[in-house]
Amino acid sequence: MLNRLPHWTVVLPLAGCATLLLSPWLPVAAPMVLLVALILAGTVFAAVHHAEVVAHRVGEPLGTLVLALAVTVIEVALIISMMVGGGPDKAALARDTVFSAIMIVCNGIVGICLLLGGLRHHVQGFQLQGANAALGVLIPLAVLTLVLPNFMSSEAGPALGASQLAFTGLVSLTFYGVFVFVQTIRHRDYFLVPGSHDEDEHAPPPGNRAAAVSALLLLLALVAVVGLAKLLSPTIERAVAAAGAPAAVVGVIIAALVLMPEGLAAARAARADRLQTSLNLALGSALASIGLTIPALAAIYVTLGQPLVLGLGTRDIVLLVLTLFVSTMTLATGRTTVLQGMVHLLLFAVFLFLSVVP
Repeated sequence: MLNRLPHWTVVLPLAGCATLLLSPWLPVAAPMVLLVALILAGTVFAAVHHAEVVAHRVGEPLGTLVLALAVTVIEVALIISMMVGGGPDKAALARDTVFSAIMIVCNGIVGICLLLGGLRHHVQGFQLQGANAALGVLIPLAVLTLVLPNFMSSEAGPALGASQLAFTGLVSLTFYGVFVFVQTIRHRDYFLVPGSHDEDEHAPPPGNRAAAVSALLLLLALVAVVGLAKLLSPTIERAVAAAGAPAAVVGVIIAALVLMPEGLAAARAARADRLQTSLNLALGSALASIGLTIPALAAIYVTLGQPLVLGLGTRDIVLLVLTLFVSTMTLATGRTTVLQGMVHLLLFAVFLFLSVVP
């Protein structure tokens, strides 16, 4: 199955790229916007498939990094394209998107995975050392990049100056680099669970040709997703404004879009009783969202000589601290049930509600 690509996984990335190339001549009408949105969603699904093929070829736990890095490329490119051309009004878009990514991953994706896995398998286990390692990096990363900027004195408000931004970017990248080294080389056994019940995990890996084709189609899919999302972003912003919702909702939508591949793959792994793979995907994407997005934006804004707004408001700080605390409790025993899944999903519901009705 892995050596034969379904036709839709080939057609959709090509259709996405073709739509992107033809976009200057496409009519701006509701049916066309809907069609572009459907092509974008289908291309995201195709990206999931190709990332999984490549991941299966390179093996675990390195394979789980493939999708996390792919998703982060989408996020960084989309944020940069919207912020650089958007002026001061978009100064907080990176903060809103990164915060939304953490909430979506730690509450939404993790909650769905724990609920689906718990309903099907009752109790699921995972490597406690791997989860603790991920949380041990995620917590300081989140606090240093989203909370500490509120208490800086050299810039007015929750913004970082050039030197602070450069240092924060360097520290974030170092955090993520050390975690990747531990996950893939030094202590890779912390992120593996023997005796999985998933038959696909033990299926023969795809050949080099199939993996190379999937890697190429994954690249095309990522380009199409970034371009089409950028194409649809004015429509999304107008819809958010027309609904009377806060501008931060745009960051929620961007984060949800780019994390869709990660969430789908993690949910499938949880249903197949591979909770460790689900947590690797989920927590890895949250770490990549901060550890790669912030350094990339820091490099651009230091070059432009502009401050970057990163500090969260009081309400969002409370939600962030609560989420990190509950995540620590959830992953403290190495075993989960539907209870933890429902707790995280309810916190996710609170986040969504307060994003629309602050």
